[in-house]
Amino acid sequence: MSTPKYDDAFLLDLYRKMVTIREFELRAINERRAGLIPGFIHSCVGQEATAVGACAALQPQDVITSTHRGHGHLIAKGGQARYMMAELAARTTGYCGGKGGSLHMTDFDLGILGANGIVAGGIPIAVGAALAFQQRREARVALAFFGDGATNEGAFHEALNLAGVWKLPVIFFCENNLYGEGSPQHTQAPVKDLAERAASYAFPGVIVDGNDVLAVFEATRQAADRARSGQGPTLIEGKTYRYRGHYEGDPMLYRAKAEVEAWRQRDPISTFRRYLLQWSAASETDLQDVETSIKGELDEAVAFAAASPVPAPETALEGVYGETWGGRVF
Repeated sequence: MSTPKYDDAFLLDLYRKMVTIREFELRAINERRAGLIPGFIHSCVGQEATAVGACAALQPQDVITSTHRGHGHLIAKGGQARYMMAELAARTTGYCGGKGGSLHMTDFDLGILGANGIVAGGIPIAVGAALAFQQRREARVALAFFGDGATNEGAFHEALNLAGVWKLPVIFFCENNLYGEGSPQHTQAPVKDLAERAASYAFPGVIVDGNDVLAVFEATRQAADRARSGQGPTLIEGKTYRYRGHYEGDPMLYRAKAEVEAWRQRDPISTFRRYLLQWSAASETDLQDVETSIKGELDEAVAFAAASPVPAPETALEGVYGETWGGRVF
């Protein structure tokens, strides 16, 4: 990170969002253990800079698609902790009325087209949104978040091919945390740098330090400018790392403790915190105030979720859509 060329308020907002994501994930993990949250959680602890840096480069009218590890993306795009926590707790006040859970949170008003439990499932959705923007001649951009494992899926290649042919205003953001579930990247792909795959579809592939929030911001800002001006897609590969397992409860036997510790030495939040203090963009008091306020917000979010009702059984089919054919509903 170099000498700051950004407004102090902007930098402090980046820090606030990264800390919010970290603390939200840790609190959700604890609330799951305590019994408030049912089901699985795939935390993004360690990957905060990719979500925050990328979404900071977007405009309010732009949209994102997310993944099974998507809480950070939603917070970075403006999602509120209370409604997210309520959704995780399967309460009616959650973003999807308590029926979507961790893997399917959505808020169209914020440009969040949904997290997705299917690996690579959000990528074609982002391409579809980008096609709509292009056809309507709207200066809007779609960004798809996905992991390194998704780059081996057919949906990834089909979506990138179509986006390249039509020069759609879409950004493909690969959060390469080096593992697809428990499989190291080098056992899944014959290329070291996944950004190389963009060349097959005739648009740029960019590699960025996924633990440097400002580097992510700049790379995404340039990709958004390119997309908005009609020059087409960009594939960004943010090299980052998740500290915890693929899911909460994963014993992580597939990687060495020394590897995890080495990445912790490059922690995106600690690094950015030192940067803010070094360049006097914020004081120690400023940062402590941010950290304290976030913990208070999460206390309120948990209380809000715990006090909210669960969906009534008779509402189970509300919001479920199908099509009829021959008098039958599918």
